[in-house]
Amino acid sequence: MSTTAPKSAQPLRTRKPLRPAAVAKNLGALLLALVFVFPVYWMFSSALKPSGEILTKDPVFVFTPTFDNFGTATGVDLFWTYVGNSLVVTVGAVLLALLVALAASFAIARMKFKGRKGLVLGVMMAQMAPWEVMVIAMYMIARDAELLNSLPLLTAIYFVMVLPFTIWTLRGFIAAVPVTLEEAAQIDGCTRGQAFRKVILPLLAPGLMSTSLFGFITAWNEFAMVLILNKDKAAQTLPLWLTQFQTAFGNDWGATMAASTLFALPVLLVFVFLQRKAVGGMTAGAVKG
Repeated sequence: MSTTAPKSAQPLRTRKPLRPAAVAKNLGALLLALVFVFPVYWMFSSALKPSGEILTKDPVFVFTPTFDNFGTATGVDLFWTYVGNSLVVTVGAVLLALLVALAASFAIARMKFKGRKGLVLGVMMAQMAPWEVMVIAMYMIARDAELLNSLPLLTAIYFVMVLPFTIWTLRGFIAAVPVTLEEAAQIDGCTRGQAFRKVILPLLAPGLMSTSLFGFITAWNEFAMVLILNKDKAAQTLPLWLTQFQTAFGNDWGATMAASTLFALPVLLVFVFLQRKAVGGMTAGAVKG
């Protein structure tokens, strides 16, 4: 009669007791999340509420959604012109910043040249500069050059605004890529440009995503420059439209919340799309021991 060898007993895994400090931190994080998320939820829910259920003494959480407020918001004159203008200047500024920043950050991170430290210091100073104090100077330059109400000029200004952060961030990502990967590609016959395009550039996806997200939010939300430089309504963007919308419709808070939702929706969609791809540590394990 054959007998089977007993299986080795596996130790039972016991769940570690929750520490009061960890519980307090989690509860604090949850409370902060609720504080920040609730205004966004209230904006979206108010945009879907009938007008009679918005200005009530008691908050209404259960309601029958309606899209009439969005019809009012999109029915404003030149709405789609504002949408197109915002997309043109924002996407154009972000793409230009990425192209220039890739070359500049690679030079700063990989090459040694005279004035390199001064260039890095200049980038940091430009990043910290408050652009609002330059509005008057920008207006005088645009007026003298006859470029008022110009979308290309607005795109160029937004490009300059997001460029320092893009250079500084991509510089860190390029410096984190092991130089040995680039050298190995050159040994295999790649030129320096080919090594950058085929080896380094794919590893910069997290940096490209994060800087694109920052640049998009900065340019999309910018208000002061377009307020001063673009007085013509056909050359204005959504941030300025939003302030005028609230003034024009007064106490119609449902339509105002719908307009705010339409303004915030592209940023939320871009964030949801990019945050899934902006995963750090893509270079981990690329070079073994």
